[in-house]
Amino acid sequence: MIKKKLIPALLFFLLFFSKEPLIAQVDGAYFTIYLIRHSEKDLLSENHLDPPLTTCGIERSEHINSYFEDINIKNVYSTNYLRTIKTATPTAISKKVSIKYYDSNNLKLFSEQLLNSKQNSLVVGHSNTTPILAGLLTGKEMKSFNENIYNRIYKVIISQNSKKLFVLETSFDCN
Repeated sequence: MIKKKLIPALLFFLLFFSKEPLIAQVDGAYFTIYLIRHSEKDLLSENHLDPPLTTCGIERSEHINSYFEDINIKNVYSTNYLRTIKTATPTAISKKVSIKYYDSNNLKLFSEQLLNSKQNSLVVGHSNTTPILAGLLTGKEMKSFNENIYNRIYKVIISQNSKKLFVLETSFDCN
């Protein structure tokens, strides 16, 4: 009787805490899109329109790269801002892919392109675009989040029959 109770608990644990999804698909037709906000930007920079990352932001970008180390990422997307490009760069280099740029003013079109690509992808955006794009990918209405939040990873798993959204928090903390 105890063994019968442990099996569902083990499956639950594996499903929600593994980096790669465990989805029962006959043909293996699923892919995952990860969405993150750029790392910490230098608010004291003279370049107010396109500030660079802080030292902490650079460290966070490396930490994000380590999260994706064992995940098969085929595409890395970024808006054309220094802070998003520098956040995406460590992962793009480790995955040996070029960063592709997208227009954050046309998220609907970009969400359709991501869905049509059917490939595991990382998208680096902003506090006012990342949750909106996650909502467009899953058919849920989502709003911008606070500009002080840098530790979220939106994980969108897409299969033939469903679109699931998981919001994860990274453990990285600058001191």
